[in-house]
Amino acid sequence: MPDLTIAVSGADVVPFAAAPALAFKLRVSNSDPDETIHTVVLRCQIRIEVTRRRYTAPEQERLRDLFGEPERWGQTLRDLLWMNTSAVIPQFTGATTVDLQVPCTFDFSVATTKYFNGLTDGEIPVCLMFSGTVFYADPAGALRVAPISWDKETKFRLPLKVWQDMMDAYYPNSAWLCLRRDVFEDLLRFKMERGIPTWEQAFETMLGLVKDEAVRA
Repeated sequence: MPDLTIAVSGADVVPFAAAPALAFKLRVSNSDPDETIHTVVLRCQIRIEVTRRRYTAPEQERLRDLFGEPERWGQTLRDLLWMNTSAVIPQFTGATTVDLQVPCTFDFSVATTKYFNGLTDGEIPVCLMFSGTVFYADPAGALRVAPISWDKETKFRLPLKVWQDMMDAYYPNSAWLCLRRDVFEDLLRFKMERGIPTWEQAFETMLGLVKDEAVRA
C-alpha cells in the first residue's frame, strides 16, 4: 500500500488568474519507488501558526485589531485557519511535483488578510495538513484504493514578499473594503451631494472633516 511523503519546496504567484492565488510547490513521493500511483485526490487544510514567529513593535501595533493589546497576546494569539483546498495528482511512479493552488482575498473583513497586511517583513509559518484518497496498482496490476490519513502534514515558511507581490500584481496600489449596504448608500449619498468624482476623494474629504472637528473640540 502506498505511503506518501509530501513536502513544500516553494511558493509562487499564479499569474493571470481570475482572482489572486498562490501556488505551493508540493513534492510528493512514495515509499515504494516502483509502485504505480494512478491518481491522488488530495485535500489540504492550511493553518497559519502565528505563535511561531516574533513580531516587531510596528507589527504589534498593526495587529491590534486582530489580537488586541500586545500585553494580552499570551491569551489571544491563536493559529488561524487560512484555507481548505484540494488538488488532483495525475499518475506517477516514485515521486512527482505538483502545484497546490491557494486562492487569496484582499477583503479586510477576513482575519488572514488582516494578519498578512499587519506584517512588515520576514516569513509566515504555515502548516499544511493532508487527507484524501490514493488510487494505485497492486502487484497483480489490479486497481486499489487507500486513504491518506490526517497525520500527513508538513510545515513551510512562506516569505511575506510572495504574498505582497501577489497583491501588488492583482491590486496595484489598492485595497478592498467590504461594507454593509446601508453604510455604502450613506457614503454614496455623501459623495453625490458634494459632487466628489472619486471614492478616494470622498474618503479624504470625510477624514478632513473629522480632523477639523477634532481641532475645534
